[in-house]
Amino acid sequence: MNGGTSGGTSGGTNGGTTTDDERLRRWRLVLGGGEADGTGRALTGTDAAMDSALTALYGRESRPDAKGRDRAGGLGGSAPSVARWLGDIRTYFPSSVVQVMQRDAIDRLGLATLLLEPEMLDAVEADVHLVGTLLSLNKAMPETTRETARAVVRKVVDDLEKRLATRTRATLTGALDRSARISRPRHRDIDWDRTIRANLKNYLPEHRTVVPERLVGHGRSSRAVRKEVVLCIDQSGSMAASVVYASVFGAVLASMRSIATRLVVFDTAVVDLTDRLDDPVDVLFGTQLGGGTDINRALAHCQARIGRPADTVVVLISDLYEGGIRDEMLKRVAAMKAAGVQFVALLALSDEGAPAYDRDHAAALAALGVPAFACTPDLFPEIMAAALEKRPLPIPTA
Repeated sequence: MNGGTSGGTSGGTNGGTTTDDERLRRWRLVLGGGEADGTGRALTGTDAAMDSALTALYGRESRPDAKGRDRAGGLGGSAPSVARWLGDIRTYFPSSVVQVMQRDAIDRLGLATLLLEPEMLDAVEADVHLVGTLLSLNKAMPETTRETARAVVRKVVDDLEKRLATRTRATLTGALDRSARISRPRHRDIDWDRTIRANLKNYLPEHRTVVPERLVGHGRSSRAVRKEVVLCIDQSGSMAASVVYASVFGAVLASMRSIATRLVVFDTAVVDLTDRLDDPVDVLFGTQLGGGTDINRALAHCQARIGRPADTVVVLISDLYEGGIRDEMLKRVAAMKAAGVQFVALLALSDEGAPAYDRDHAAALAALGVPAFACTPDLFPEIMAAALEKRPLPIPTA
């Protein structure tokens, strides 16, 4: 956590070489003290406070501290002690590390229920994973906590929208414009820049001109819907981060006049949240993380609402663990593709790569011409642009 033990193998401070004392300090913080660590290094001041915060979370056995008292891992059961610990880690560690430690505390020490207390929510560092945890606790959340929880979720969603919205709109607007180009434009609709580039091979040096054998035209500007996008999102527990990102992207897409966006979440039941797309926080609190999975049922709902298959993109976001009828699911995908739908299967929409997923179902989809892969939020606009233009998807390498 402190940069490892990079540096030379001997003491001294030549260049960027780590001194023996600094190396021992780092190893002591990593190993946690006690007879087994072998460093013999004592910690004081800030280092001791950092070590105490780490031990509370990661310490597995009782061991004496510098004053001979037993020291064991654990934050205790009281909200005040946890609140103090949350304050300590925000003091001593950068935000990215704080988020990891909070996540580990929730997983290792069962602190999720403490998040139902408003004062605890005020103390935590908000991120996508915390939002996922709050959504999983949504049904158990008392009214006294709900407004605080919405404020935490709102902050994360607003930050994500600021990061993702502008680029997404610009990328997809360009894709829509390109997909609307026509080959026999009226004179006023000719895109001269692209027409010249497309005909450079026909340049006549003696006349210093280009003969435009092929005209490239702008699509006539229109406020009418040109494309339809259906986001079909698995809300099983492992997909929490994907649900958060997909809800934000759904709201961004819904704000574009040329795209009609539908958002559907599912477990064994299907919930259409399209009418909430103007506020992704409402979408998120309309989900219910956890439970089983029936992809076939969700796709049946989406398929029945596709009016213009050739102008529709369906994005399935799921780990593909199907609890419904597998063969029917695959038949629906094949039928949608045969009708002209662009079908995209994402194993995750997050920064963490692919989760555990059903490899047999992924292979079956690939055989239908639908590769399943994990996608980062930063790549998602490019994926959507390619789907809207009906060109090969920019699938990331493993």
